[in-house]
Amino acid sequence: MNTTHRHDHDHAHVHGAAPDGRSRKLLFAFVLTTVMMVVEVIGGAWSGSLALLADAGHMMVDALALLLAVVGARMAARPADARRSYGYGRMEVLAGFVNALGQFVLVGWIVYEAVTRLLHPGEILSGMMLAVAVVGLLVNALVLRTLHGHAHDDVNLAGASLHVLGDLLGSLAAVLAALAIRWFGWLWADPALSLLVSLLILGSAWRLLRRSAHILLEGVPEGIDTGAVETLLRTAAPGICDIHHLHVWQLASGSRMATVHAELDEHADGAQVLQAIKRMLLERFGIQHVTVQVDPGKCLDAGGKCAGHGPR
Repeated sequence: MNTTHRHDHDHAHVHGAAPDGRSRKLLFAFVLTTVMMVVEVIGGAWSGSLALLADAGHMMVDALALLLAVVGARMAARPADARRSYGYGRMEVLAGFVNALGQFVLVGWIVYEAVTRLLHPGEILSGMMLAVAVVGLLVNALVLRTLHGHAHDDVNLAGASLHVLGDLLGSLAAVLAALAIRWFGWLWADPALSLLVSLLILGSAWRLLRRSAHILLEGVPEGIDTGAVETLLRTAAPGICDIHHLHVWQLASGSRMATVHAELDEHADGAQVLQAIKRMLLERFGIQHVTVQVDPGKCLDAGGKCAGHGPR
């Protein structure tokens, strides 16, 4: 090799296309969920049902998640500029992080109200509560059916389907609470089932917070073992003495990136090694944006492993 040091990177930015059927499904789900959330807020305040208000809070979480799925796709399609060389893909993660923090506040309010109502039960209009809860159950079933068609091969739709399933369970809890109050006069059922719904919100919020924080901290994407990746890359092409300084992270959901040093012997074909490393990272680990620093001989940043090269 006649070069002493090479630094190469591969940009595989995926630019957005016009909204397809899946985007329309997400937008439709967002509109229905938002409308139902408003109906439940009004119905909960009118009937005095905390279960409806708690379910509305859960639907707010999921409406925001659906909105993020739509807006995130559109923002990610915007081109990079001089100030944001990676574009706007991480807006989705920032919004998710803030959303998750807000849900912890919501859960705290629901728990406080539930405990207060368990100690001091108030009048609840079970008929109004039941009507709104049944409508919510039907709307969530319709949204889930709408999203289910493509959830098996689309991460956004699959995640949205899980959110809507939580909404469905929350509406079911509100229906059961309304029936318990109407048939048996169990006023405690409303705050008790509200606590159950708050657990659903807490679980979703915690998962969202953990995932978004991990991405913001540039953690290694789930399912990738950097040690195993280094070992595999050493076999990517002839002439590779060592692979080190490997960093793998993601800009946003599904957008994986990596930087790595490849130490080569003096007979290695640098171009062949670059292409082999990029191809392996893309095909085996779904990493599209790869920056490779090729060191012929001992690495400039650490002791090398290639034989026949003295200090440089």
